[in-house]
Amino acid sequence: MQLPPDRLAEFLGALGDIPVETAPHILKQKSRDFFWYSPILTGQLEGRIADAVASPRDEADVLRIAELCVRYGVPLTPRGAGTGNYGQAVPLSGGLVLDMSSLDMIGPITNGVVRVGAGAKMRAIEDSVRVQRWELRMFPSTVRTATIGGFIAGGSGGVGSINFGMLNQRGNIPAVRVVTAESSPRVLELRGDAVNQVHHAYGTNGIITELEVALAPAQDWVQVGVTFPDFARLTRFCQALAEADGIVKRLITAIQAPTPGRMRALPFAVAPNASLGLMLIAGGSMEPFHDLTAQHGGDMAYLATPSEAVAKRVTPIYEFTWNHTTLQMLKVDRTITYLQTRFPADGGLDLVHALARELAGEVLMHLEFVRVNGRLLCSGLPLVRYTTPERLNEIIAIFDAHGVFVANPHTYVLEDGGKKETDAAQAAFKGAADPFGLLNPGKMRGAPAPLPLPA
Repeated sequence: MQLPPDRLAEFLGALGDIPVETAPHILKQKSRDFFWYSPILTGQLEGRIADAVASPRDEADVLRIAELCVRYGVPLTPRGAGTGNYGQAVPLSGGLVLDMSSLDMIGPITNGVVRVGAGAKMRAIEDSVRVQRWELRMFPSTVRTATIGGFIAGGSGGVGSINFGMLNQRGNIPAVRVVTAESSPRVLELRGDAVNQVHHAYGTNGIITELEVALAPAQDWVQVGVTFPDFARLTRFCQALAEADGIVKRLITAIQAPTPGRMRALPFAVAPNASLGLMLIAGGSMEPFHDLTAQHGGDMAYLATPSEAVAKRVTPIYEFTWNHTTLQMLKVDRTITYLQTRFPADGGLDLVHALARELAGEVLMHLEFVRVNGRLLCSGLPLVRYTTPERLNEIIAIFDAHGVFVANPHTYVLEDGGKKETDAAQAAFKGAADPFGLLNPGKMRGAPAPLPLPA
Protein backbone atom coordinates (compact mmCIF):
# COMPACT_ATOMS: atom_id res chain seq x y z
CA MET A 1 0.00 0.00 0.00
CA GLN A 2 1.82 3.10 -1.21
CA LEU A 3 0.83 6.68 -0.33
CA PRO A 4 -0.75 8.84 -3.05
CA PRO A 5 1.96 11.11 -4.56
CA ASP A 6 0.40 14.36 -3.35
CA ARG A 7 -0.05 13.01 0.17
CA LEU A 8 3.53 11.73 0.23
CA ALA A 9 4.89 15.07 -1.02
CA GLU A 10 2.96 16.95 1.67
CA PHE A 11 4.19 14.56 4.37
CA LEU A 12 7.83 14.77 3.26
CA GLY A 13 7.62 18.54 3.12
CA ALA A 14 6.40 18.61 6.71
CA LEU A 15 9.53 16.69 7.79
CA GLY A 16 11.57 19.81 7.04
CA ASP A 17 15.34 19.31 7.25
CA ILE A 18 15.23 15.74 8.57
CA PRO A 19 17.28 13.67 6.07
CA VAL A 20 14.98 11.72 3.73
CA GLU A 21 15.65 9.40 0.78
CA THR A 22 13.21 8.48 -1.97
CA ALA A 23 15.63 7.16 -4.61
CA PRO A 24 14.34 3.74 -5.79
CA HIS A 25 17.62 1.89 -5.08
CA ILE A 26 17.74 3.29 -1.53
CA LEU A 27 14.10 2.37 -0.91
CA LYS A 28 14.77 -1.19 -2.08
CA GLN A 29 17.93 -1.52 0.01
CA LYS A 30 16.40 -0.12 3.21
CA SER A 31 13.16 -2.10 2.85
CA ARG A 32 14.96 -5.45 3.06
CA ASP A 33 16.66 -7.61 5.62
CA PHE A 34 17.94 -11.19 5.44
CA PHE A 35 14.48 -12.73 5.01
CA TRP A 36 15.84 -14.48 1.91
CA TYR A 37 17.33 -17.16 4.21
CA SER A 38 13.77 -18.48 4.08
CA PRO A 39 12.19 -19.53 0.77
CA ILE A 40 8.79 -19.03 2.41
CA LEU A 41 9.49 -15.43 3.45
CA THR A 42 11.11 -14.68 0.10
CA GLY A 43 7.82 -15.37 -1.63
CA GLN A 44 5.87 -13.32 0.90
CA LEU A 45 8.14 -10.29 1.29
CA GLU A 46 9.94 -9.80 -2.00
CA GLY A 47 8.84 -6.47 -3.48
CA ARG A 48 7.50 -4.93 -0.25
CA ILE A 49 8.91 -1.43 -0.25
CA ALA A 50 8.67 1.83 1.67
CA ASP A 51 7.54 5.17 0.24
CA ALA A 52 10.50 6.93 1.86
CA VAL A 53 13.38 6.43 4.28
CA ALA A 54 14.01 8.96 7.05
CA SER A 55 17.27 9.11 9.01
CA PRO A 56 16.73 10.94 12.31
CA ARG A 57 19.79 12.68 13.72
CA ASP A 58 18.64 12.60 17.34
CA GLU A 59 15.70 11.79 19.55
CA ALA A 60 14.04 15.11 18.78
CA ASP A 61 13.88 14.08 15.12
CA VAL A 62 12.32 10.76 16.13
CA LEU A 63 9.63 12.57 18.12
CA ARG A 64 8.91 14.87 15.17
CA ILE A 65 8.69 11.95 12.75
CA ALA A 66 6.37 9.98 15.04
CA GLU A 67 4.05 13.00 15.43
CA LEU A 68 3.87 13.55 11.66
CA CYS A 69 3.29 9.87 10.91
CA VAL A 70 0.24 9.98 13.17
CA ARG A 71 -0.93 13.26 11.67
CA TYR A 72 -0.69 11.92 8.11
CA GLY A 73 -1.54 8.28 8.88
CA VAL A 74 1.80 6.99 7.61
CA PRO A 75 2.97 3.50 8.68
CA LEU A 76 6.36 3.61 10.40
CA THR A 77 8.90 0.76 10.40
CA PRO A 78 12.02 1.21 12.59
CA ARG A 79 15.24 -0.27 11.21
CA GLY A 80 18.78 -0.89 12.42
CA ALA A 81 21.29 -2.45 10.03
CA GLY A 82 18.76 -4.87 8.55
CA THR A 83 20.64 -8.01 9.63
CA GLY A 84 17.52 -9.75 10.95
CA ASN A 85 16.17 -12.88 9.29
CA TYR A 86 12.39 -12.74 9.71
CA GLY A 87 11.37 -9.63 7.82
CA GLN A 88 11.40 -7.57 11.03
CA ALA A 89 12.52 -4.47 9.10
CA VAL A 90 10.38 -5.02 6.00
CA PRO A 91 7.50 -2.52 5.67
CA LEU A 92 4.40 -4.60 4.91
CA SER A 93 2.26 -1.51 4.32
CA GLY A 94 4.67 0.91 2.64
CA GLY A 95 4.99 4.19 4.49
CA LEU A 96 8.20 5.32 6.15
CA VAL A 97 11.25 3.28 7.11
CA LEU A 98 13.08 4.86 10.04
CA ASP A 99 16.84 4.30 9.70
CA MET A 100 18.17 4.66 13.25
CA SER A 101 21.87 4.31 12.42
CA SER A 102 22.71 7.97 13.13
CA LEU A 103 21.77 7.60 16.81
CA ASP A 104 25.13 6.00 17.52
CA MET A 105 26.17 7.53 20.84
CA ILE A 106 28.37 5.38 23.13
CA GLY A 107 28.36 6.76 26.65
CA PRO A 108 30.61 6.19 29.68
CA ILE A 109 30.61 2.96 31.68
CA THR A 110 29.03 3.05 35.12
CA ASN A 111 29.20 -0.02 37.37
CA GLY A 112 29.64 -2.33 34.41
CA VAL A 113 26.78 -0.82 32.40
CA VAL A 114 27.10 1.34 29.28
CA ARG A 115 24.42 3.60 27.84
CA VAL A 116 24.28 3.66 24.05
CA GLY A 117 22.22 5.00 21.19
CA ALA A 118 20.03 2.52 19.34
CA GLY A 119 22.03 2.99 16.13
CA ALA A 120 25.44 2.22 17.64
CA LYS A 121 27.17 -0.65 15.85
CA MET A 122 27.83 -3.54 18.20
CA ARG A 123 31.42 -3.91 17.02
CA ALA A 124 31.99 -0.24 17.84
CA ILE A 125 30.54 -0.74 21.33
CA GLU A 126 32.74 -3.80 21.93
CA ASP A 127 35.85 -1.94 20.77
CA SER A 128 34.99 1.09 22.89
CA VAL A 129 34.37 -0.73 26.17
CA ARG A 130 37.39 -3.02 25.70
CA VAL A 131 39.63 -0.01 26.16
CA GLN A 132 38.45 -0.11 29.79
CA ARG A 133 38.70 -3.93 29.97
CA TRP A 134 35.00 -4.60 29.57
CA GLU A 135 33.16 -6.45 26.80
CA LEU A 136 29.61 -7.12 25.65
CA ARG A 137 27.91 -9.98 27.46
CA MET A 138 26.62 -11.32 24.15
CA PHE A 139 26.43 -10.41 20.50
CA PRO A 140 25.08 -11.90 17.26
CA SER A 141 27.35 -13.38 14.61
CA THR A 142 26.56 -10.20 12.62
CA VAL A 143 28.31 -8.06 15.27
CA ARG A 144 30.40 -6.21 12.68
CA THR A 145 27.31 -4.61 11.10
CA ALA A 146 24.40 -5.08 13.53
CA THR A 147 23.14 -2.17 15.63
CA ILE A 148 22.42 -2.61 19.31
CA GLY A 149 18.84 -1.35 18.90
CA GLY A 150 18.17 -3.84 16.13
CA PHE A 151 19.63 -6.66 18.23
CA ILE A 152 17.42 -5.80 21.20
CA ALA A 153 14.30 -5.34 19.04
CA GLY A 154 14.78 -8.43 16.88
CA GLY A 155 17.34 -10.76 18.45
CA SER A 156 17.30 -13.21 21.34
CA GLY A 157 20.85 -14.37 22.11
CA GLY A 158 24.22 -15.15 20.58
CA VAL A 159 27.93 -15.41 21.30
CA GLY A 160 28.14 -15.22 25.10
CA SER A 161 24.80 -16.90 25.81
CA ILE A 162 26.75 -19.87 27.19
CA ASN A 163 27.45 -17.61 30.18
CA PHE A 164 24.64 -15.05 30.36
CA GLY A 165 21.64 -16.82 28.89
CA MET A 166 19.34 -15.09 26.45
CA LEU A 167 18.77 -11.36 26.16
CA ASN A 168 15.52 -11.48 28.12
CA GLN A 169 17.25 -12.83 31.23
CA ARG A 170 16.98 -10.34 34.07
CA GLY A 171 19.93 -7.95 34.20
CA ASN A 172 21.14 -8.20 30.60
CA ILE A 173 19.23 -5.10 29.45
CA PRO A 174 18.92 -2.75 32.44
CA ALA A 175 16.97 -0.03 30.61
CA VAL A 176 15.42 0.89 27.27
CA ARG A 177 14.26 4.35 26.18
CA VAL A 178 11.42 4.42 23.62
CA VAL A 179 9.38 6.95 21.69
CA THR A 180 5.66 6.30 21.28
CA ALA A 181 3.52 6.85 18.19
CA GLU A 182 0.73 9.01 19.61
CA SER A 183 -0.72 12.34 18.57
CA SER A 184 1.69 13.82 21.09
CA PRO A 185 4.51 11.25 21.24
CA ARG A 186 6.10 10.54 24.59
CA VAL A 187 9.56 9.38 25.63
CA LEU A 188 9.37 6.47 28.06
CA GLU A 189 12.21 4.94 30.08
CA LEU A 190 11.58 1.26 30.80
CA ARG A 191 13.75 -0.38 33.47
CA GLY A 192 14.15 -3.86 34.89
CA ASP A 193 11.65 -6.46 33.73
CA ALA A 194 9.63 -3.76 31.96
CA VAL A 195 12.20 -3.74 29.13
CA ASN A 196 10.77 -7.05 27.91
CA GLN A 197 7.67 -5.14 26.83
CA VAL A 198 9.68 -3.96 23.83
CA HIS A 199 12.50 -6.53 23.63
CA HIS A 200 12.03 -8.83 20.63
CA ALA A 201 8.88 -7.02 19.54
CA TYR A 202 10.26 -5.95 16.12
CA GLY A 203 9.58 -2.28 16.85
CA THR A 204 5.84 -2.90 16.76
CA ASN A 205 5.15 -1.09 20.02
CA GLY A 206 7.80 1.59 20.45
CA ILE A 207 10.82 3.15 18.76
CA ILE A 208 13.98 2.36 20.74
CA THR A 209 16.27 5.40 20.85
CA GLU A 210 18.67 4.58 23.71
CA LEU A 211 19.36 1.69 26.03
CA GLU A 212 21.62 0.45 28.77
CA VAL A 213 23.65 -2.71 28.18
CA ALA A 214 25.22 -4.78 30.95
CA LEU A 215 28.86 -5.71 30.32
CA ALA A 216 31.27 -8.44 31.43
CA PRO A 217 34.96 -8.19 32.37
CA ALA A 218 37.01 -8.49 29.18
CA GLN A 219 38.94 -11.66 28.36
CA ASP A 220 41.61 -12.39 25.76
CA TRP A 221 39.70 -14.95 23.71
CA VAL A 222 41.50 -17.68 21.80
CA GLN A 223 39.71 -18.88 18.65
CA VAL A 224 39.69 -22.68 18.49
CA GLY A 225 38.53 -25.31 16.01
CA VAL A 226 38.38 -28.97 17.09
CA THR A 227 37.41 -31.87 14.79
CA PHE A 228 35.97 -35.28 15.58
CA PRO A 229 35.40 -38.30 13.34
CA ASP A 230 31.72 -38.47 14.28
CA PHE A 231 29.13 -35.96 15.43
CA ALA A 232 28.09 -37.84 18.58
CA ARG A 233 31.62 -37.66 20.02
CA LEU A 234 31.77 -33.95 19.20
CA THR A 235 28.48 -33.19 20.98
CA ARG A 236 29.56 -35.13 24.08
CA PHE A 237 32.78 -33.12 24.14
CA CYS A 238 30.83 -29.85 23.79
CA GLN A 239 28.51 -30.88 26.62
CA ALA A 240 31.51 -31.68 28.84
CA LEU A 241 33.07 -28.32 27.97
CA ALA A 242 29.83 -26.50 28.75
CA GLU A 243 29.68 -28.25 32.13
CA ALA A 244 33.35 -27.50 32.95
CA ASP A 245 32.71 -24.40 35.05
CA GLY A 246 36.43 -23.79 35.60
CA ILE A 247 37.10 -23.37 31.86
CA VAL A 248 36.17 -19.84 30.83
CA LYS A 249 34.46 -19.77 27.44
CA ARG A 250 32.33 -17.48 25.31
CA LEU A 251 31.18 -19.78 22.52
CA ILE A 252 30.57 -23.52 22.01
CA THR A 253 29.36 -24.56 18.56
CA ALA A 254 28.96 -28.07 17.11
CA ILE A 255 28.52 -28.54 13.34
CA GLN A 256 27.81 -31.94 11.80
CA ALA A 257 29.79 -33.26 8.84
CA PRO A 258 29.92 -32.64 5.91
CA THR A 259 28.93 -28.99 6.51
CA PRO A 260 32.33 -27.79 7.86
CA GLY A 261 34.22 -29.13 4.86
CA ARG A 262 31.94 -27.16 2.55
CA MET A 263 32.40 -23.77 4.25
CA ARG A 264 34.92 -22.30 1.85
CA ALA A 265 35.80 -19.22 3.89
CA LEU A 266 36.99 -21.13 6.96
CA PRO A 267 40.59 -20.11 7.72
CA PHE A 268 41.62 -23.78 7.97
CA ALA A 269 40.88 -27.04 6.16
CA VAL A 270 38.39 -29.61 7.45
CA ALA A 271 38.12 -33.15 6.09
CA PRO A 272 34.79 -33.94 4.36
CA ASN A 273 33.85 -36.54 6.99
CA ALA A 274 34.83 -34.51 10.05
CA SER A 275 32.42 -32.75 12.40
CA LEU A 276 33.66 -29.44 13.78
CA GLY A 277 33.52 -27.66 17.10
CA LEU A 278 34.18 -23.91 17.18
CA MET A 279 34.98 -22.29 20.51
CA LEU A 280 36.15 -19.06 22.10
CA ILE A 281 38.26 -19.97 25.15
CA ALA A 282 39.91 -17.55 27.56
CA GLY A 283 43.70 -17.59 27.26
CA GLY A 284 44.09 -18.60 30.90
CA SER A 285 41.91 -21.68 30.36
CA MET A 286 43.77 -23.15 27.39
CA GLU A 287 45.70 -25.77 29.38
CA PRO A 288 42.62 -27.45 30.89
CA PHE A 289 40.87 -27.05 27.53
CA HIS A 290 43.67 -29.00 25.81
CA ASP A 291 43.40 -31.69 28.49
CA LEU A 292 39.65 -32.02 27.96
CA THR A 293 40.08 -32.15 24.18
CA ALA A 294 42.67 -34.93 24.48
CA GLN A 295 40.47 -36.85 26.92
CA HIS A 296 37.63 -36.90 24.35
CA GLY A 297 39.87 -37.70 21.39
CA GLY A 298 39.46 -34.43 19.49
CA ASP A 299 41.96 -33.11 16.98
CA MET A 300 43.04 -29.47 17.25
CA ALA A 301 42.41 -28.12 13.75
CA TYR A 302 42.82 -24.40 14.44
CA LEU A 303 44.05 -22.05 17.13
CA ALA A 304 44.47 -18.29 16.94
CA THR A 305 45.29 -16.00 19.83
CA PRO A 306 43.89 -12.44 19.67
CA SER A 307 47.19 -11.06 18.39
CA GLU A 308 47.52 -13.82 15.77
CA ALA A 309 43.97 -13.25 14.54
CA VAL A 310 44.67 -9.54 14.11
CA ALA A 311 48.03 -10.10 12.41
CA LYS A 312 46.64 -12.65 9.96
CA ARG A 313 43.42 -10.69 9.33
CA VAL A 314 41.46 -13.91 9.31
CA THR A 315 37.67 -14.09 9.44
CA PRO A 316 36.75 -14.58 13.11
CA ILE A 317 35.35 -18.03 13.83
CA TYR A 318 32.11 -16.65 15.25
CA GLU A 319 31.25 -15.73 11.65
CA PHE A 320 30.84 -19.46 11.05
CA THR A 321 28.51 -19.94 14.04
CA TRP A 322 24.95 -19.08 14.99
CA ASN A 323 23.11 -18.04 11.81
CA HIS A 324 26.33 -17.31 9.97
CA THR A 325 26.60 -21.09 9.58
CA THR A 326 23.47 -20.92 7.44
CA LEU A 327 24.86 -17.97 5.49
CA GLN A 328 28.14 -19.77 4.79
CA MET A 329 26.22 -22.75 3.41
CA LEU A 330 23.87 -20.58 1.34
CA LYS A 331 26.97 -19.30 -0.44
CA VAL A 332 27.53 -22.78 -1.87
CA ASP A 333 24.03 -24.25 -1.93
CA ARG A 334 20.87 -22.15 -2.36
CA THR A 335 18.59 -25.13 -1.67
CA ILE A 336 19.53 -24.90 2.02
CA THR A 337 17.37 -23.25 4.63
CA TYR A 338 17.23 -23.68 8.42
CA LEU A 339 15.21 -24.02 11.59
CA GLN A 340 15.65 -22.64 15.10
CA THR A 341 15.21 -25.22 17.82
CA ARG A 342 15.83 -25.67 21.52
CA PHE A 343 16.51 -29.11 22.93
CA PRO A 344 15.54 -29.93 26.52
CA ALA A 345 18.23 -29.82 29.19
CA ASP A 346 17.59 -33.47 30.11
CA GLY A 347 18.28 -35.96 27.32
CA GLY A 348 18.81 -33.24 24.75
CA LEU A 349 21.81 -34.89 23.07
CA ASP A 350 19.93 -38.17 22.71
CA LEU A 351 17.21 -36.29 20.83
CA VAL A 352 19.82 -34.54 18.67
CA HIS A 353 21.29 -37.87 17.59
CA ALA A 354 17.89 -39.52 17.11
CA LEU A 355 16.66 -36.72 14.85
CA ALA A 356 19.95 -36.68 12.93
CA ARG A 357 19.38 -40.36 12.12
CA GLU A 358 15.67 -40.00 11.35
CA LEU A 359 16.13 -37.00 9.05
CA ALA A 360 19.45 -38.01 7.49
CA GLY A 361 19.72 -36.66 3.97
CA GLU A 362 17.39 -33.74 4.72
CA VAL A 363 18.71 -32.22 7.96
CA LEU A 364 22.27 -31.59 9.14
CA MET A 365 22.66 -30.66 12.79
CA HIS A 366 24.21 -27.41 14.05
CA LEU A 367 24.13 -26.74 17.78
CA GLU A 368 24.90 -23.73 19.97
CA PHE A 369 25.34 -24.50 23.66
CA VAL A 370 23.65 -21.92 25.88
CA ARG A 371 22.51 -21.33 29.43
CA VAL A 372 18.79 -20.66 29.98
CA ASN A 373 17.37 -19.99 33.44
CA GLY A 374 20.51 -21.46 34.97
CA ARG A 375 20.44 -24.72 32.98
CA LEU A 376 22.79 -25.75 30.18
CA LEU A 377 21.19 -26.91 26.96
CA CYS A 378 21.76 -26.81 23.24
CA SER A 379 19.98 -24.48 20.88
CA GLY A 380 19.90 -25.90 17.39
CA LEU A 381 20.02 -24.13 14.05
CA PRO A 382 19.85 -27.23 11.85
CA LEU A 383 20.39 -26.90 8.11
CA VAL A 384 17.43 -28.20 6.10
CA ARG A 385 17.36 -29.29 2.48
CA TYR A 386 14.32 -27.37 1.25
CA THR A 387 11.91 -29.04 -1.16
CA THR A 388 8.35 -27.86 -0.50
CA PRO A 389 6.54 -25.83 2.17
CA GLU A 390 4.57 -28.95 3.07
CA ARG A 391 7.70 -31.00 3.72
CA LEU A 392 9.26 -28.18 5.74
CA ASN A 393 6.18 -28.14 7.97
CA GLU A 394 6.38 -31.92 8.30
CA ILE A 395 9.97 -31.64 9.49
CA ILE A 396 8.93 -29.01 12.04
CA ALA A 397 6.18 -31.38 13.23
CA ILE A 398 8.74 -34.18 13.65
CA PHE A 399 10.85 -31.96 15.92
CA ASP A 400 7.71 -31.00 17.85
CA ALA A 401 6.71 -34.67 18.24
CA HIS A 402 10.08 -35.40 19.85
CA GLY A 403 9.56 -32.63 22.41
CA VAL A 404 11.95 -30.18 20.76
CA PHE A 405 10.86 -26.53 20.81
CA VAL A 406 10.85 -24.93 17.33
CA ALA A 407 10.96 -21.16 16.85
CA ASN A 408 9.79 -21.06 13.25
CA PRO A 409 12.04 -18.66 11.27
CA HIS A 410 9.76 -18.85 8.22
CA THR A 411 7.18 -16.34 9.44
CA TYR A 412 7.28 -12.59 10.08
CA VAL A 413 4.48 -12.74 12.68
CA LEU A 414 5.70 -12.65 16.28
CA GLU A 415 3.23 -15.20 17.60
CA ASP A 416 3.94 -17.71 14.83
CA GLY A 417 7.71 -17.68 15.41
CA GLY A 418 9.23 -18.20 18.82
CA LYS A 419 6.50 -16.80 21.05
CA LYS A 420 3.73 -19.27 20.06
CA GLU A 421 1.17 -17.01 21.70
CA THR A 422 0.52 -13.32 22.11
CA ASP A 423 2.70 -11.70 24.76
CA ALA A 424 0.02 -9.95 26.82
CA ALA A 425 2.44 -7.35 28.21
CA GLN A 426 3.76 -6.47 24.74
CA ALA A 427 0.24 -6.26 23.30
CA ALA A 428 -0.95 -4.04 26.13
CA PHE A 429 2.07 -1.79 25.71
CA LYS A 430 1.31 -1.53 21.99
CA GLY A 431 -2.23 -0.41 22.76
CA ALA A 432 -0.87 2.43 24.88
CA ALA A 433 2.21 3.39 22.84
CA ASP A 434 0.81 2.84 19.33
CA PRO A 435 -2.94 3.36 19.60
CA PHE A 436 -3.37 3.91 15.84
CA GLY A 437 -1.46 0.79 14.83
CA LEU A 438 1.17 2.57 12.73
CA LEU A 439 4.34 0.95 14.13
CA ASN A 440 5.51 -1.91 11.90
CA PRO A 441 1.93 -3.02 11.21
CA GLY A 442 1.15 -6.63 10.41
CA LYS A 443 3.85 -8.21 12.58
CA MET A 444 1.89 -8.69 15.85
CA ARG A 445 -1.27 -10.71 15.32
CA GLY A 446 -2.57 -10.11 18.84
CA ALA A 447 -2.24 -6.32 18.65
CA PRO A 448 -5.25 -4.39 19.94
CA ALA A 449 -7.60 -3.03 17.29
CA PRO A 450 -6.22 0.35 16.22
CA LEU A 451 -8.13 3.51 17.01
CA PRO A 452 -9.36 5.71 14.16
CA LEU A 453 -6.75 8.25 13.17
CA PRO A 454 -7.36 11.79 14.42
CA ALA A 455 -9.05 14.02 11.87
